[in-house]
Order: sequence, then structure tokens, then C-alpha cells
Amino acid sequence: MIEFFKKVTDWVLEKERDAANSCKIRQEDVEKQILLVETKRDKLKHDCEENLSEMEHILNRLHAIKAKSLKCDIK
Repeated sequence: MIEFFKKVTDWVLEKERDAANSCKIRQEDVEKQILLVETKRDKLKHDCEENLSEMEHILNRLHAIKAKSLKCDIK
């Protein structure tokens, strides 16, 4: 499904490029699209960084637990 959306997006961008080449697209429309994509990108980046931070926190705690468990002689 993602591949389909990539192909559709590429097709739309090609059509918009062709429209820009023949002066049939307004600069304001492109600016709105750029702003929209930048906003979505920034939100995704922020969410990703939060998730990575939480994963690092969990991993650090697990490593501490592992280190303490190595002192034990549980079989």
C-alpha cells in the first residue's frame, strides 16, 4: 500500500512540475503544499524523537536490571 502512495505522489508531483514548467500553477499553491509537508515532517520528527527517547530510557533500565541480575546465582 505504501508503494502505491509513493507512485501516486510521484505522479502528482510530475504533473505539478509540468504545470509549473508551462506557468499553469500558482506559486501560492506550491507554498501552501510546502508548508503542509514541512509541518507534517516536523511533527513526525518530533514524535520519532520522543519514541526514541523513551526506548533509550527503557533500554537503560533493562541494562541496569541485567547488571544486577548477574550478581545472582539463579539457575
